[in-house]
Amino acid sequence: MNAISNKNKHLSLQERFIIENGIRNGSSKKAIADTLGKDKSTIGKEIKLHRSCSYKCKLPLECSAYKKCSHGRLCSSACPDFIPFVCARRDRSPGACNGCTNFHRCRFDKFVYSPDIAHKEYRSSLIDSRLGINTTIEDIKMVGKIIMPLLKQGQSVYQILASHPEIPYSEKTLYSYIEDNIFKDAGIDISVFDLRRKVSRKILKKKAATYKKREDRRFLKGRLYSDYKALISQHPDLNIVQMDTVYNDVKNGPFIQTFKFIKYGFLFALLHDRKDAQSMLDGIDILESIIGAELFNTEVQILLTDRGSEFTAADAMEIRGDETRRTSVYYCDPLQSCQKGSLENNHIELRYICPSGTDLRKLGLLDQSDLNTVISHVNSSPKEKLNGKSPIEYLEFLNPLLFKKFYDFGVTKIDKDKVKLKPYLIKK
Repeated sequence: MNAISNKNKHLSLQERFIIENGIRNGSSKKAIADTLGKDKSTIGKEIKLHRSCSYKCKLPLECSAYKKCSHGRLCSSACPDFIPFVCARRDRSPGACNGCTNFHRCRFDKFVYSPDIAHKEYRSSLIDSRLGINTTIEDIKMVGKIIMPLLKQGQSVYQILASHPEIPYSEKTLYSYIEDNIFKDAGIDISVFDLRRKVSRKILKKKAATYKKREDRRFLKGRLYSDYKALISQHPDLNIVQMDTVYNDVKNGPFIQTFKFIKYGFLFALLHDRKDAQSMLDGIDILESIIGAELFNTEVQILLTDRGSEFTAADAMEIRGDETRRTSVYYCDPLQSCQKGSLENNHIELRYICPSGTDLRKLGLLDQSDLNTVISHVNSSPKEKLNGKSPIEYLEFLNPLLFKKFYDFGVTKIDKDKVKLKPYLIKK
């Protein structure tokens, strides 16, 4: 018998355990929804949002024909025998691999739903949306440095705002931040005693614990990972490039914008001094200028990246200044780096040369030519998945024109015996 409808209530931990049991038993999303008195879409979204990748397929692409592969399991979408793997249980209903009888034998991506993890992630996102202030620590410090000397000179908040239109806060907001010690928490010596007239204002029920900017998520519409998977299932021959950012010092950089050409296993990277949307957009423009608009249209048909704030300019990344489309941008699910695992594996190699925790500039990463040296050695390293060939050899064989474009930019082929994947490669 169906449970009483509670469609407008949040899922409890107990209900999430019921969802897990339903998945283990192979129940459909509708059956689970009827048991809980929820809508089918609610269960589908819950499972998809909170399932995690417990095993990543070791093949370059998920191909159903891998057992009879006669091409060395290179698994390129251009392979005439490539058949995209689709699992009714994993990809449709119930949407996760819990309880699958083939779980331990399956060689493809496995997704597991954990009620404890799901509930923790849900509570974290719920609290994050209800607490905090709509700004960043950098903005607080910037504004604090402007207003602190003026307040100590006896100026009012109104007078300061009148002469500094660059301050993005209202008079009421500044008073609230001062009374709640937001500036003090950010290391700026401003308190209510610096105000000419202490104004009594309502204090928040809970003091802001973080300085996380509330993001405008409209750029995600039509660009979710589920949209990407649906497109790829219909058009498996599209050329995909995965994009991300690598850095050690989030404040001072340098920042490495990485591009993985999945078809060739080839890594390209650009060096930036800032990690913001404009810098990453500039990087895409630079990549297009290197390989040319025509090659960009055919080789970068899909850009798959994460939801970092530096990649939010989706429209500008997709559309050129002349209003022509050059690519389509899609975003991985939150905390699902495995969805662009091919690029993440390259980051491991990149870290052999540029270790985490080191000052990359002191190490020797000073300009693009240094970064070209790094990626030349990474791309010249033989890969088992390429039958002992290196990505740069693979690129040269399959697409000589694209190889020439990167070669002219400074990404060269290194003799395999001279490949160095150690920090001393760029040490000055």
